[in-house]
Amino acid sequence: MDNEQGTENRKQKTEFLSYAHCLMSKNDMNLRDCKTIEERRKLMEKLCDVSLPNIGSYSLDGEVASTRNCENMIGAIQIPLGIAGPLKLKTCHMLASIQTYSSRSGLTVPCHDYYIPLATTEGALVASVNRGCKAITESGGAQVLCHRIGSTRGPVFKVKSLEENLYLFDFLKNDENEMKKIAELTSHHLKMLSYDTKSTGLYRFVRFIFDTQDAMGLNMVTIATDAIVRYIEEKTEARCVSLSGNFCADKKASHLNFQKSRGIEVWAEARISPSIVQSVLNTTPEKFVETWFSKCMIGSAMSGSMGFNAQFANVLSAVFIATGQDPAHVAECAIGMTTAEVTPKGDLYVSIYLPDLMVGTVGGGTGLGTQKEALELLGVAGSSVGGDGKNAEKFAEIIGAAVLAGEISLLASLSQGTLASAHQKLGRGEIVRKTQKTRSFRESENRKVGISENLTI
Repeated sequence: MDNEQGTENRKQKTEFLSYAHCLMSKNDMNLRDCKTIEERRKLMEKLCDVSLPNIGSYSLDGEVASTRNCENMIGAIQIPLGIAGPLKLKTCHMLASIQTYSSRSGLTVPCHDYYIPLATTEGALVASVNRGCKAITESGGAQVLCHRIGSTRGPVFKVKSLEENLYLFDFLKNDENEMKKIAELTSHHLKMLSYDTKSTGLYRFVRFIFDTQDAMGLNMVTIATDAIVRYIEEKTEARCVSLSGNFCADKKASHLNFQKSRGIEVWAEARISPSIVQSVLNTTPEKFVETWFSKCMIGSAMSGSMGFNAQFANVLSAVFIATGQDPAHVAECAIGMTTAEVTPKGDLYVSIYLPDLMVGTVGGGTGLGTQKEALELLGVAGSSVGGDGKNAEKFAEIIGAAVLAGEISLLASLSQGTLASAHQKLGRGEIVRKTQKTRSFRESENRKVGISENLTI
């Protein structure tokens, strides 16, 4: 008995030493010692006892991505990319600004067809947007307008008294031109447009607004604001507590961004005849408007929602991921509003308003291979001719029309009561699994919920 107990003790001791040695070996490994993407991935495989062949398989330029987009890079995540369209737009991106447009001006607004790249893992989303695109296109297209507001950064300063706070207010007003010069020395692609300020107690918040041309530009804006802050601290008694004081307001749903806008604000509208509402959307203008009012207006008010819309975030996130935008900005960009009504002629009128769209066609993730190709699909990759930011504005208008398509299709589906069945067929892959059904039977079933063989739900 004693011999058996001794053998068991020695066995446990050996296992413990082996485990301790394994831990020591793993602790000796450090990400800082890894020089390449492959070395980091192999280290993770060893430390976590996993195999990562899919993460290690990608087409993008790892050297560029690991130095400009992602630290401690070990590979890439793949997300399915779908296409919705064609989507016909009557855009006004070639006009100087929204104020120059008038329906009585005699200007001819150009029409273009676009195919919208959507990166998503949510089954039914692409098909839904596709149906909205069809309804808009068959109705002659969406009218889209945009207006550049600018990227913002909002530092917070602290002073010692209300008197100092007033002095800082006056300083900002008197030295605005000097601050603009300082900001513009940090980049040839940036121009300070204006600022806004509010205070409470010993704190003053300043929201600097910049034109960043075709870039979303938050890095440029941060560097420029830092230079301005250093100048303010040098010339006043104020101390900057934080370069970003949530007065930007960046990557957060904000009433300030809804009221004063940020980035590029976009409007889009479509008028759809009752026949197209019935044939494409399988509902009526009256049912659609009732659903919109109950959900987007009353429902949003009841829940205290920041935005009054059906699914802005769905379409925005899919486009953002596909085209190399910062997906975290969806938190602020999805606060817009959808409106709907039946016109005196009986048509369905639907519009969307995006007060805050932080997007760009250069910088950030837009230079990665697959994301750049998605922008090329839309004809907006890179800087616009002359570097005047028109590519970013055109891109924003396309996004606005895509969001409109998503709103139209989802609200139609809700009004006809087919949201669940559509997700069951597409989100759970039942169309693929039920291969024993004949094509004619599938078409008959799909027509009942507004799904065609090309997934135009």
